[in-house]
Amino acid sequence: MTQDEQKRAVAQAALKYAQEGVIGVGSGSTVNMFIDALATMKGRIDGAVAASETSAERLRSHGIRVYDLNAVNELLVYVDGADEVTEHLYMIKGGGGALTREKIVAAVAKKFVCICDASKLVPVLGKFPVPVEVIPMARSYVGREMLKRGAQPVLRENYKTDNGNLILDCHGLTLLDPPAMEAELDNIAGLVTNGIFARRPADVLLLAGPAGVRTITAKRL
Repeated sequence: MTQDEQKRAVAQAALKYAQEGVIGVGSGSTVNMFIDALATMKGRIDGAVAASETSAERLRSHGIRVYDLNAVNELLVYVDGADEVTEHLYMIKGGGGALTREKIVAAVAKKFVCICDASKLVPVLGKFPVPVEVIPMARSYVGREMLKRGAQPVLRENYKTDNGNLILDCHGLTLLDPPAMEAELDNIAGLVTNGIFARRPADVLLLAGPAGVRTITAKRL
């Protein structure tokens, strides 16, 4: 299967987790395919909460009702992709810039289903740069703090998040203890969210490869 065919297969496989209620939906190319697949059974669900404006628009284009998270009491499931994921289902996310809203929706959901093609599975996180969303006035300060931690921060040019903030893509971090680094970065003033998803990791990973889709559950440390 080509990479697109793998993404389509894993998007289709995720439908079995999205059978009722309001579905949390992330963002990115694989999630776009999930949204398209979700449209084929939209009569079974009440609607969706989207983690990005782009995903919200795609959902609406299929006639799927989009809810504000504040109007929803619970999310049974959240479906999203990852830029990198380990066998412990720790992830780096935020390549598309929606990390803050993705992390919020993931925190609310009872089950987090990560959908990826096999190229995203890695033994150790860090080859993909860790995105951090920052308040504009804190850009330089947060950059200096990331340098202290061995990262090389690069401002994402001509980009603002859906929240009106900036993204620093931090290269060169090897994340041997992702939950600890996630917590440490959260304490930097002016840093809104970092792209390490380890304190609330995925519960299930649907991983598409040439032979089909594998289901992986977390191997906790």
